[in-house]
Amino acid sequence: MDASDLMTRLCDLIDAHDWDGLPALLHDEFVCRYVHTDETFDRDSWVRLNAEYPGFDHLVLEDLVGSATRAVGRCHVTAHVDGQLTHFEVATFITVRDARISEMTEVWTDVAQTPPEGSRPS
Repeated sequence: MDASDLMTRLCDLIDAHDWDGLPALLHDEFVCRYVHTDETFDRDSWVRLNAEYPGFDHLVLEDLVGSATRAVGRCHVTAHVDGQLTHFEVATFITVRDARISEMTEVWTDVAQTPPEGSRPS
C-alpha cells in the first residue's frame, strides 16, 4: 500500500471504531506528535488514546494528497462533548516505512470558532 492507501485505510478503521485493526497499519517504531498540545505517542499509546477517547462518534476523510511514502489528509470528526455533538477538523500528515505508517503529525481544531476582532477585511 502507498501512503494514500494507508491514510484511507487508517481513517476507515477509526471511523468503524476498529481499534484492534489499527496496530497492523502502524510501524513498530511508530511515533505520533500532536502539534497543538506538544504530546508524543508511540503505537500502543496512540491506539489506546483513540480507543478510549470519550464520546468519539464519526470521522470522515474529506481531502487527501499523497505519494508513495507521504500523505496528508484533512478529516471532519464528531464527538459527544457535555451532551452536545461537537465538530472538529484534523490535518494528519503521515510517513510510510516498510509499508506501514512510521511517523504521524496531527493538528486538531474546533469548528465554528469566532475570528479575532478586526481580522477580516471590511
